Amino acid sequence: MTRDQFLQDKKPLFWYIQDLTQLSENSIVETILNYGDWQDFKDMISIFGLPKIAQIFQQDIQKPRNNYRPEIQNYFQLYFQKYAK
Repeated sequence: MTRDQFLQDKKPLFWYIQDLTQLSENSIVETILNYGDWQDFKDMISIFGLPKIAQIFQQDIQKPRNNYRPEIQNYFQLYFQKYAK
């Protein structure tokens, strides 16, 4: 599955974007982690790789303001600490 196919399949999650090809990797990771299901997460891993997703996530949560829900941020901090080494 390519990035473009993935985005087309997940179009309902990105309902507010007209041109899906313009989405940054940060936006994709944030949306999938916040609103996607486990299969969406696994599909994203097959496209970007777990280390890259973990890196994007870690960079985003270091910012003074981010859009991750607190329970999502906590869960994926623990998940990436264990599995993305």
